Amino acid sequence: MAADGQTTTILLADDDPKLCRFLALELVEEGYAVRRCGDGMEALTAIREQPPDLVILDWMLPQLSGVEVCQRLRHTGQTMPVLMLTGRDAVRDRVEALDAGADDYLVKPFSIEELLARLRALARRGPHPGQPTEQLQLDDLRLNTASHEVSRGGTAVHLSATEFALLHCLMAEPGRVQSRDSLLERVWGEHFSGDGNVLDVYVRYLRRKLEPPGQPTLIQTVRGLGFLLKTGPIKEPPP
Repeated sequence: MAADGQTTTILLADDDPKLCRFLALELVEEGYAVRRCGDGMEALTAIREQPPDLVILDWMLPQLSGVEVCQRLRHTGQTMPVLMLTGRDAVRDRVEALDAGADDYLVKPFSIEELLARLRALARRGPHPGQPTEQLQLDDLRLNTASHEVSRGGTAVHLSATEFALLHCLMAEPGRVQSRDSLLERVWGEHFSGDGNVLDVYVRYLRRKLEPPGQPTLIQTVRGLGFLLKTGPIKEPPP
């Protein structure tokens, strides 16, 4: 159930009919409203025509792969959380999925309990229309918690749900160093058991979007400690 009392909708795209049917039944049992698709083109069309709250994409979809679907969604400004299902567990494959715009990934075979936990974590990162509006600002960077709008220097910056959640954590306590473990727990959930390097990947995404050439650095790394958001240089701890 979403924070506004509405049923959370999921678009489930997988070309394995048995797995897709099983997952859909489990998700409905948990209170989600589920739509199913069997190929990437069908999924892309369904998402664009009626955007769901969450998307589950299998990597190896026919027509368009899950990675291609995710890339096209992000290029057109769709920001709903995307969970990628994949049989690939190499670091480079995980990075490829994240680079395509996926918010999280789950390697097959997986337990239904872990899938549900990942979905709950993703849902917490999405916008909650019932919450009061909160405006956060640092220098010319602005973030609106209700509309999930971000801008820098008056120019809109389009972020995925996970990028927004990470930026929100940093902007909520500007000038304070936040540890890696703290950020992983707050953004990916206290039971996150994936690769901790995912944090570095998303910090890189934010820097790419928020710090174009000519703009001052905002997200700063403090070696051995973590990250903080501030303007101006910082004093690095001695090596």
